[in-house]
Amino acid sequence: MYIKCLTGTALAAALCLTSGQTIARNTSPPPSVSPADMRKIGTVGERFQSYNVEMLEVTGGAFWKAYGAKTGTTSTPQADAATPVGMDPNIYQYRPPMDLTNPRLRTLAAALGPAYVRVSGTWANTTWLADTDTPPSKPPAGYNGVLSRAQWKGVVDFAKAVDGEIVTSFATSPGVRDASGKWTSNEAQRWLDFTREVGGRIAAAEYMNEPSMAAMGGAPKGYDAADYGRDFKLFKAFADRAAPDMIILGPGSVGETPGPWSMEYGTMEIVKTGAMLAASGPGVDAFSYHHYGAASQRCLATGMPQTKESDALSEEWLGRTSETLAFYGGLRDRYEPGKPMWLTEVADAACGGNPWGGTFTDSFRYLDQLGRLAKAGVQVVAHNTLVASDYGLLDENTLEPKPNYWAALLWRQLMGTTILESGIPLQEGLHVYAQCQRNSPGAVTLLVINNDKAQPRSLRLPLASERYTLDAVKLDGKSVRLNGQSLALGPNDSLPALKGVAVSAGKVAFAPATITFLTVPGAANQSCQ
Repeated sequence: MYIKCLTGTALAAALCLTSGQTIARNTSPPPSVSPADMRKIGTVGERFQSYNVEMLEVTGGAFWKAYGAKTGTTSTPQADAATPVGMDPNIYQYRPPMDLTNPRLRTLAAALGPAYVRVSGTWANTTWLADTDTPPSKPPAGYNGVLSRAQWKGVVDFAKAVDGEIVTSFATSPGVRDASGKWTSNEAQRWLDFTREVGGRIAAAEYMNEPSMAAMGGAPKGYDAADYGRDFKLFKAFADRAAPDMIILGPGSVGETPGPWSMEYGTMEIVKTGAMLAASGPGVDAFSYHHYGAASQRCLATGMPQTKESDALSEEWLGRTSETLAFYGGLRDRYEPGKPMWLTEVADAACGGNPWGGTFTDSFRYLDQLGRLAKAGVQVVAHNTLVASDYGLLDENTLEPKPNYWAALLWRQLMGTTILESGIPLQEGLHVYAQCQRNSPGAVTLLVINNDKAQPRSLRLPLASERYTLDAVKLDGKSVRLNGQSLALGPNDSLPALKGVAVSAGKVAFAPATITFLTVPGAANQSCQ
């Protein structure tokens, strides 16, 4: 039997991906879930869902060029803007410093709070904090960029305004080293002192951003695992003394997995994380790592692994999140046993994201990652980025929300910090994650992802619920609907009320290529009291 899709109604969003499409009814018995009986399997913190603001967004500089942009099509371009070692300068374009006081930016970021605001990235490794209120036009020798004191104060003020806690990493380039090449703490101490002077604090920090790609990150030539081990010990001794309340993260590596999509299969030089950890010994408070399932089309020439838009909802693509966690989790178990895991940088693809990174297509990756990583015990997931390039949650020119922003907002409003076992095994078309509902004692929220583009799925619930279904007329479009209604900002950048629709107990259907949150207020789950 076939169901003709309706249009313009909540039912249309529940059953159909696009108006006028016909879909086959799945006649197999739907699995049943019992929200009241779901057992607690873990917890995450209030800042589990977080985001990155690249250091280069704060200072201004050469970041990933927009697709289709011509060379030099920038506002006040800087011909000498530094780019990472070994990378083609033609895949970058200059961007001026971001205005962190922008009211729309603050409104939208605050709606995702509380969160960690990670200000780091490749360029942070070579950035010098100005030592006076009048910064020089060029950085000192051994650095590639200048962060003015006003810009860093702007980060502190932004974090306070949006209920954010600052996470960062420190400079590790030749400019911070003594004559023997060892890391020195003078720059880091000055950074900490100034942060406190302007009323802020650094909640957590990595010694270095992505030491597995040390050469690209501006480390001294030939920097290896032994060098990292020596320097991390120096950093830990400094941090324990100068900022005992700061969470030490590390190593913050990227690119290593057993799969054929590992960055190791490209031309980039990789420093093995296992060797670094063996050299550094234990010392982090939380084990941090980065995950990109591929590199974007910009980095094709580097030999970095690529992916296709047609695979963006596939089990293989979504499963790469778990493969990376398994790899770095294994290193955590060996070298830092028992330490919590933080994913401090993640997006659809490295090198600024693919063209579909800002479309509804990527929302399946975004929410599936949050669901599976929370279930696996990861404590923080910081999306890269809030604004910049194709993988930003907001359009970098207009600050209009992209589909992933609306996905993030629904997660923030509906998913609590207690993780439950849904009882539904992971399968194509039916990824079911369960957590206590935020600010609603006893209630449960289910996240149901139908990543099958052709077939509907269904579940049977013993209780009534409220439904929040995300879909899009076009998967590769930048507009998204909630229960059939397009999501957009209102007057004065007001956020729309994200309202569910009532669903009776019994069979609940999920259309192809849709993402649904179901809140079950009557669950009376004891773990959610």
